Amino acid sequence: MQAQPDADKPDANKTLSLILSRLEDVKAEETVTIDLRGKSAYSDYMIVTTGRVNRHVGAIAENVTKSLKENGVKNIHVEGLPNCDWVLIDSGEVIVHVFRPEVREFYNLERLWTQNPAVAAV
Repeated sequence: MQAQPDADKPDANKTLSLILSRLEDVKAEETVTIDLRGKSAYSDYMIVTTGRVNRHVGAIAENVTKSLKENGVKNIHVEGLPNCDWVLIDSGEVIVHVFRPEVREFYNLERLWTQNPAVAAV
């Protein structure tokens, strides 16, 4: 019998679905999912979303983190909760960025990950 090292590792698509459902429940805005398969060795998906104000950003992040833990996702890493301008939630297969609108516009992560490399080189 061969051991399966990733047997306890959550499926990326299930984790993605869980997070997107939770984001909808907590009224996150302008949610974008970026497929990183083949582009990143670290994660399969990146989600970028917006909360209206700092308090909303914090509530979104806390709700997503709680839901991940309740569904067996381990080793969740969260950064940015003290200020709630930009909170990063790393669940392994899915990375979630929760921004205030002005901060999201400034960093524009979607452009960095979805930009056509051939166009960028011109």
